[in-house]
Amino acid sequence: MENIYLLMIFALAILAIADLVVGVSNDAVNFLNSAIGSKAISFKSIMVIASIGIFIGAVFSSGMMEVARKGIFVPKEFMFNEIMIIFMAVMITDILLLDFFNTLGMPTSTTVSIVFELLGAAVALALIKIAGNDGETVADLSKYINSDKALEIIMGILLSVVIAFTIGAIVQFLSRLIFSFQYEKKMKYFGALFGGVALTGITYFIFMKGLKGTPYYENLKGVTEGNELYVLIISFIVWTLFSQLYATLFKKNVLVVVIAMGTFGLALAFSGNDLVNFIGVPMAAYHSYEAWVASGVAPDQFAMGSLAQKVPTEPMLLFIAGGIMVLTLWFSKKARSVAETEIGLSRQNEGKEKFQPNLLSRAIVRAATKTSQGINFFLPKTVQRKINAQFEKPVVTVNKSKSQDLPAFDLIRASVNLMIAGILISIATSNKLPLSTTYVTFMVAMGTSLADRAWGRESAVYRVAGVFNVIGGWFFTAIIAFVAASIMAYLIYIGGPAIIAVLLFFAVVLLARNYINYKKKSQVTKEEDSLSRAESSSIQGVIEESADNIAAVANRAHKIYTGAITGLSKEDLKQLKKAKKGEAKLTSEIDELQESVFYFIKNLDESSVGASHFYINILGYLQDMAQSLEYIGKASYKHVNNNHKKLKYNQTRELLDLQNEMQSLFSNIKKSFDARAFEDIHMLLQEKQGLMESVSKKIEKQISRTRSEESSPKNTSLYFSLLTETKDLVVATMNLLELYHDQYDSSVPKAEITATEEE
Repeated sequence: MENIYLLMIFALAILAIADLVVGVSNDAVNFLNSAIGSKAISFKSIMVIASIGIFIGAVFSSGMMEVARKGIFVPKEFMFNEIMIIFMAVMITDILLLDFFNTLGMPTSTTVSIVFELLGAAVALALIKIAGNDGETVADLSKYINSDKALEIIMGILLSVVIAFTIGAIVQFLSRLIFSFQYEKKMKYFGALFGGVALTGITYFIFMKGLKGTPYYENLKGVTEGNELYVLIISFIVWTLFSQLYATLFKKNVLVVVIAMGTFGLALAFSGNDLVNFIGVPMAAYHSYEAWVASGVAPDQFAMGSLAQKVPTEPMLLFIAGGIMVLTLWFSKKARSVAETEIGLSRQNEGKEKFQPNLLSRAIVRAATKTSQGINFFLPKTVQRKINAQFEKPVVTVNKSKSQDLPAFDLIRASVNLMIAGILISIATSNKLPLSTTYVTFMVAMGTSLADRAWGRESAVYRVAGVFNVIGGWFFTAIIAFVAASIMAYLIYIGGPAIIAVLLFFAVVLLARNYINYKKKSQVTKEEDSLSRAESSSIQGVIEESADNIAAVANRAHKIYTGAITGLSKEDLKQLKKAKKGEAKLTSEIDELQESVFYFIKNLDESSVGASHFYINILGYLQDMAQSLEYIGKASYKHVNNNHKKLKYNQTRELLDLQNEMQSLFSNIKKSFDARAFEDIHMLLQEKQGLMESVSKKIEKQISRTRSEESSPKNTSLYFSLLTETKDLVVATMNLLELYHDQYDSSVPKAEITATEEE
């Protein structure tokens, strides 16, 4: 029997390592985003600073381990075998849940997940014990569960979301009013004060949140506790003088120091306090095992009251955990994808939006717009002008190939993010209020981006939808964590070691599958036949540059059309679904090109108006082609999916003949544009008349059949629709070819692509 529990301890140790990896991948978003988004310091420097903070915080961590031992349930009410079931269920659930969110690139709270997993597993075991005891009812659940603590945590979560967002927005708005986006000029006058406030807040945060609970805090306790006001005043004076001297002597921006210290502080607090989320449960299980072995009592007879006692954490285990966390930070690509979600939602500039708008985001943006208009109605015009002047963004001219190197937001916003997050977490810690560092840092970043007018009318619905997706994911985490852990605990209770082995195997398979899928997804940076934005400033340049796009569209149109017609003739839903999916992706890419027209025209000089007309017309015809393909794909899929009658033999044969003709056309277009043989386009245009006549004859034949033969109304309607849409597809394709034929000038030499341009 002892060997079974020893194996469980070993399994929990392995799960702890895995949990550290997926946990850091998720929580890296807390301390990396402000520094990465502002590009205040190099990425390598950011990683070094964060690594030092993580390692120090992990090695000095100890006091926070108690939550896994006695914070959620009452240990003395559970036997050793029941405690081991709870811990095993929690760890398996935690790894799967965090990895799921990491794979989606969504930040979630490791604190919330571990708390609700402990709560779910403990409730499940408590209900099993109550069911087996005739003298107890569900009302006795409070005997087993520390319900007051759980309620306190839930309230802390709700309050932290609202408070962090609101305070972040207010402070950023005031900071921008003072400094504007041309903050370099104002730093001469207010930089020292701002640096003093920010660095004081971050320093206080490091001591109150980062070091509190560590063995070394006892040495500082006598100095800090009860003297907080004096510590703050002295810190403010020292840091203000430092900021002034730093700017005067070194001629450098003190905001870089603020961002570096803020990143270190958040990393320190994360590992020092959130380490319990990853190794607290396995360590509690190990201490339980030690106590049980020493007792010599049967596992189902040994009450775990010993867990209520404070047990020091083993320094070597903390050292190993810190090392694993640092290595994960450097090598985990998932950590960076989670960080990209928050940076994308808070960036100042426009770009591709990750989230789609929904009813709620539209309603909120509409209400916010009307509220803003109402406020402006009462504000004097002079005040409005002064405020708007402070929010005018500087025009930055940069080569389009280097546009991705621009920071997502400036140093002022990055500093406010770190300062406010640090101060709020410090205040909560000093008042013994439970708080999620993920929630605070994320919501502060969202509040500052809103106040900074990063969410304009062009992007607001997407950003708001993204915020609600993330917040919804947080509360979804709590519910899923509770339910999943309770189910896991029940399964382990009834299945014993066999079900543990099955669940562990399932967890390994799922983690491996997610890792392989994520790796495949991240490696596909640009798919074959994907569309790219034109950047040339002349018609001939656009012709040359867009040729690959036309060849790609022709190739994909051939696949979509063939898939739809062949799938319809064979009643193959799988093939029709593939064609439908391919068409949706093509439409999406063409829509993205349409949305980039503004930037294309913006970068043209006055002598290049013809190029913009040409480019706009190209996109118009591509959109017409995509719409025809979309209708053909959807109509065919709908017909087969609804189990309508199969097309008649003659109808199928005629459609397949037409498919071959269209295939020939698209293949020739691809060949000509791949080879840049624009002078051969006139030969392709000669096929127009033949194709149009072919479609017209088929329409006439179907009219005759409809009058003389008994036929299905659905079949007839579908057949006519496919023919007319094919006709529209031919027209749009030929219009596109005519445009290239008319504008191509063979006397203009082809552009040579230099090494600089490729970069």
